Amino acid sequence: MAVTIYHNPRCSKSRQTLQLIQDAGVQPRIVSYLTDPPDAAVLLDLSQKLGMPLSGLLRRGESEFKESKDLPPLDDDAALAQWITQHPKTLERPIVVDEDSGRAVVGRPPENVLTLLS
Repeated sequence: MAVTIYHNPRCSKSRQTLQLIQDAGVQPRIVSYLTDPPDAAVLLDLSQKLGMPLSGLLRRGESEFKESKDLPPLDDDAALAQWITQHPKTLERPIVVDEDSGRAVVGRPPENVLTLLS
């Protein structure tokens, strides 16, 4: 099973999700999205795999989101994808992708990942 986790090691939910994946015997590809942000095409693909608009992947409580002067319209996925690449802290975490099936989940709560692993 090929799994990718968009991970923030400082986030407890992200660490718990990673642990659940590893406890299932899967060694995921770990993308530290804060230091290696996904490009716009990857973000749009994640949105599609999750079945939600890109605006649904925003951490709206982050000060970077709330105080942004350059935030594009939230219904413009292409512009929003470009914006998130410049502001990766605003991306919901963790996002886990089963590369084999093309399915993805947000690990909030971390147990959401179990639907991919079963």
